[in-house]
Amino acid sequence: MCSRYLGRVVQQRIRIKIPDAGKVDWTALRNEPHFLYRRVADQDRAVLGVGLSRAVEEPIFDPDNRATDWYFGALRYEWKDALEPALGHAAKIHEAAHCEWFVPRFVVEWQGKDVVMHVLPGEEADARAWAEVFFAPCLSAISDPPKEWLEQCDRTSYLVQVGVLMRHIQRGDIYELNYCTARTAHCPSFDPFASFGKLLVNSGAPYAGFHRSGNNFALCASPERFLRFEKDRVVGQPMKGTRPRSPDPMEDVRLRDELAADVKERSENVMALDVMRHDLSKVAASGSVHVEELCAVITVPRVHQMISTVSARLRDGNTPMDAVRAAFPMASMTGAPKVRAMQLIDEAEGAPRGLFSGSLGFFAPDGTGDLNVVIRTLLFDALTGNASIHTGSAITALCDPEQEWEECQLKARSVIDALGHA
Repeated sequence: MCSRYLGRVVQQRIRIKIPDAGKVDWTALRNEPHFLYRRVADQDRAVLGVGLSRAVEEPIFDPDNRATDWYFGALRYEWKDALEPALGHAAKIHEAAHCEWFVPRFVVEWQGKDVVMHVLPGEEADARAWAEVFFAPCLSAISDPPKEWLEQCDRTSYLVQVGVLMRHIQRGDIYELNYCTARTAHCPSFDPFASFGKLLVNSGAPYAGFHRSGNNFALCASPERFLRFEKDRVVGQPMKGTRPRSPDPMEDVRLRDELAADVKERSENVMALDVMRHDLSKVAASGSVHVEELCAVITVPRVHQMISTVSARLRDGNTPMDAVRAAFPMASMTGAPKVRAMQLIDEAEGAPRGLFSGSLGFFAPDGTGDLNVVIRTLLFDALTGNASIHTGSAITALCDPEQEWEECQLKARSVIDALGHA
């Protein structure tokens, strides 16, 4: 069942159809120290990589840019320091610590109503036994939620810092910068497994993710895609611009239309799009970078969001990972010009973002791959019982600092409410 490509052993997996796969029991993952789930709603697809068959430096691709196995990855924002020499941190950082890829033991794949598992030879019986538990009907587990969240940057400090950043904009240092702050809570009894099921249902997040690496968890309700791959084709979808939903249908439509027409929000979105176009052009075939959609408004259960879509075809000799390196960190979470924005972010925020502003994603042997933007996410350390939620917004010459503060509150509340912790 093994083949060899360019001297590397490629393990072929067995495909097992799971009949009568209904609701899942996320608590069945409690004994799995390493896993990653990702939803890809616009393709009616989701994947779950369970267990650590082996850690890898990065995914390997065949000549047609199909992954040689299933690869799942967690990319932290600080990976930027290894990618961008101008930031001056490359000598201090170990790339593998911030760019973590693994080949799972089992892969569960949902495609519409069909569910299959991809397993290594000899593990079919174990996979079926595991699936019987994971897909078994279960009572809803109860999680003790964080009850008090502490702002790491209060409103006054936030407004002062935004004022500093806007002076950089007025001097022409930058055009746009994504400034983020965090809130934290201590809740040793928090149950990430019970909570993620609730978050997934309540948020309806199209690019949701659930990741565990030892004691560290990410419960991600992301509405934003970073990059999507189909062999040599790559699609990016930077997101800028947010409005809350309203239970009143007429008011909800008004908020959506207001976002679509907002000059400031459209300006932010176009700047992020231009940065991504530039990033992808580094690895794209000549003339293949195209804007497919400009400043479209999408609606998810708790917010309206503005996105643009750009596509490109990889230049011969480049792999999907070359595109990931070229575009990371994503334009929507940095700014323009990108390098100067990242330098000012380091100065303004004064602490690492970690997985927030990074990406959770996968590459599959069929030539597809999908990486999200880690936003609207609760990070939890089971060893210390500490939880955090980061939020941010774009600072531009046209922004109102008070409104940016309120936007950060809205984004945090969308996660807290979806977890059922309101």
